Amino acid sequence: MGGTATSGLTGGEAARRLLRDGPNTLPAPRRAHPVTLLVAQLVHFFALMLWVAAGLALVAGMPVLAVAIVVVVLVNGVFSFVQEYRADRAAQRLRDLLPVRASVRRDGHTVVIGGQDLVVGDLLLLEAGDRVCADATVIDRSGFTMDESMLTGESKSIRPEPGGSLFAGTYAVEGHCTAEVVATGARTRLAGIAAVTAGARRPRSPLATQLHRVVRTVAMVAVVVGVVFFAAAMLLGLSTADSFLFAVGVTVALVPEGLLPTVTLSLARAAQRMAHRHALVRRLESVETLGSTTFICTDKTGTLTSNEMSVVRVWTPEGEVAVTGEGYAPEGDLAGPPAALALLPALASAAARCSPDARASEPAGQWHPVGDPMEVALHVLATRSGCAAPPVPVVRHAFDPRRRRSSVVDAEGVHVVGAPDSVLPRCVGAPAAAEAALARLSAAGLRVLAVAWRPTVPDAVAHVADSVEQGLRLLGLVALQDPPRPDVAESIVACRRAGIKLAMVTGDHPGTAHAIAVEVGLAGVDSTVVVGADLPADDEALGELLDHDGIVVARVNPEDKLRIARSLQARGHVVAMTGDGVNDGPALRTADIGVAMGASGTDVAREAADLVLLDDHFGTIVAAVELGRATFANIRRFLTYHLTDNVAELTPFGVWALSGGQIPLAITVLQVLAIDIGTDLLPALALGAEPANPRTMRGRMRTDSLMDRTVLRRAFGVLGPAEALTTMGAFLAVLFAGGWTFGRDADPALLATASGTAFAAIVLGQLANAFACRSESHWVGRVGLRGNPLLLVAVGVEVVLLFLFLVLPPLPELLGGSLPNLLGWLAAAFAVPVVLFADAAAKAASRSLRRSP
Repeated sequence: MGGTATSGLTGGEAARRLLRDGPNTLPAPRRAHPVTLLVAQLVHFFALMLWVAAGLALVAGMPVLAVAIVVVVLVNGVFSFVQEYRADRAAQRLRDLLPVRASVRRDGHTVVIGGQDLVVGDLLLLEAGDRVCADATVIDRSGFTMDESMLTGESKSIRPEPGGSLFAGTYAVEGHCTAEVVATGARTRLAGIAAVTAGARRPRSPLATQLHRVVRTVAMVAVVVGVVFFAAAMLLGLSTADSFLFAVGVTVALVPEGLLPTVTLSLARAAQRMAHRHALVRRLESVETLGSTTFICTDKTGTLTSNEMSVVRVWTPEGEVAVTGEGYAPEGDLAGPPAALALLPALASAAARCSPDARASEPAGQWHPVGDPMEVALHVLATRSGCAAPPVPVVRHAFDPRRRRSSVVDAEGVHVVGAPDSVLPRCVGAPAAAEAALARLSAAGLRVLAVAWRPTVPDAVAHVADSVEQGLRLLGLVALQDPPRPDVAESIVACRRAGIKLAMVTGDHPGTAHAIAVEVGLAGVDSTVVVGADLPADDEALGELLDHDGIVVARVNPEDKLRIARSLQARGHVVAMTGDGVNDGPALRTADIGVAMGASGTDVAREAADLVLLDDHFGTIVAAVELGRATFANIRRFLTYHLTDNVAELTPFGVWALSGGQIPLAITVLQVLAIDIGTDLLPALALGAEPANPRTMRGRMRTDSLMDRTVLRRAFGVLGPAEALTTMGAFLAVLFAGGWTFGRDADPALLATASGTAFAAIVLGQLANAFACRSESHWVGRVGLRGNPLLLVAVGVEVVLLFLFLVLPPLPELLGGSLPNLLGWLAAAFAVPVVLFADAAAKAASRSLRRSP
């Protein structure tokens, strides 16, 4: 060892091992350079389509159009890059779990070194509050407990015996310990989890899939139509340059330049609304993914429950005592038969003695547990029972998961507390009523402990746990409760109403997990309970086993949670996975929506997740799901809105081509762009803020319905044609009234007035369209004009922008349209009632068809 078991390594040997094994740091994950991430956001399919459009505009002699399109691409690319860059740092946070300093024994002296300088063979000295810097084996300990919840998911602290293992990233809760380092850096268990987290790939969100499909469809249609119209223009005798300009205009008219900014800003606003509901979104696409969720795998402690243990009932041979009180405060009320109340102090004192290091403290006016919450709850019971401070234990046998009990030997006897099925068989003459009480309390979802006592044993056997924990006299049963959060049951009902399946996936004991699941309504009494070790090795079989509502999976490890997420995804589910520890990082990153605990979780979990619950409430997940669904519905609303004006924008080009140029072009390409990313943007964003309606959480939401027949029928069959016909009618009315005849060149001033009229007709038609898109089934009169005040503001700004584009120099000359005359305004304004009437008639016809047999 290069030293002795007590003096530790020599300085020279430690230096040699450090040179051989390298520093005690987690291996740096291979990360994409920020420039690479930024470029990726600028060259995806939609961005490439806009780059091509900008290039075509530049070649066609329209540099202003080209610059405007480039700005749209850059703004969206930078915004998405910032979100992706922040979300991609999860694995790097794992390094922060290794402390900077560590106490070791070298050359016979205790020294403090940097955590990165630890080597295999070092004697690591740990005290309460220290974080373990490397994997190690326990040599000696005194009252030492460890919190391994970050790695194992087990909420209860453990008491490692000599020879037991300690893992990097965990921390000491009580006592002190000497341990020998057995693995550092990349060879630790923490490093293994880091590798799994770094290797986990995020699945494409349903929204990204749908948008990709929409963009590809629109792009193909735009290119095909552009080519067809280019050929048609050439056949009609236009020059190559004019034909090319015409084709560019058609293509730009069909490309919804404002769609991507609208989606991005709408998701950002939804994320802000979620933050007000205590749900912090780390990836914008996660807003919609939440709404698409079909399966939620939730943890237990702190999410479904308040993580606040308290004793609520105590059974004694003389009767049952009800215990009430607030949290861990020492004050409380005891109610029960006088004989039972008389026995309570001895029982409570015996239970508290078995965990002498636990206590409740009041650092800032509120009582908090110091140590294991369950053990602190036993101390609070003793305080409420009026027990004096217990004597110092002579011998202490810490809780052992194999024995499932702990004991203390002191001057007053042997005191034992543990699982009833472990303690009761060791009691002499235990009353039969104890079994009935145990069944009753367990059925109520309470965690039950048995408390027993026996006289002092000889010193010769005091240090042998199995010897002292026999021949006991049962003092009673203690029933503890970790109360469910008040909104959990209602939230679970809301999930099922929405067609979302639920599973509890936890590192806790299966009995405890099932009891809590039954209590909150997540599972039934006969629901399936599976232990992680018993999960099928085959992923298909695993998915088939888990694909049931209300299943409970206990004692899971990081690999289990990862497989659970993947197996459910393979069955077509959109999976939301909650977690708070280091061990949850890979599963959170792999799930469609990773949900981390913000109040009690680790940095690693928060960085790996898509959504962070600032209050750790399960109800906040459901609220976020509702907002996500509302956001998806809103995206459909403004997609309909955008596609509608595409019809109105394309129609003038089609009329010009079909007439062989005999009818002048009603609008210019720059006017199209002014509508798409000018007047249309704010109303579309306002539609993205449409509040959820009562139907939002009814039934499973389809994730393949972003652009379905309803959207296409309304945009291309109803609203778009109504807007297009009004636009062309207003344009031609102004031309004919100004003396133009078919086939003749129009006077430039008259053409500018008519073009401004067509531009105004589209904008005013879109104003009416914005209100029509608030509902797919009810006409505007039933939906009302209130309910979404942002829309009122947006259409007001839209009208102001309309006048600016028509009046403010040099915009009219640049865009190619001037202020309409009186006839033009009347004709353009006619677009509002026409669009509203067409919308109402189509919705009435649709309702009639649904009612007909």
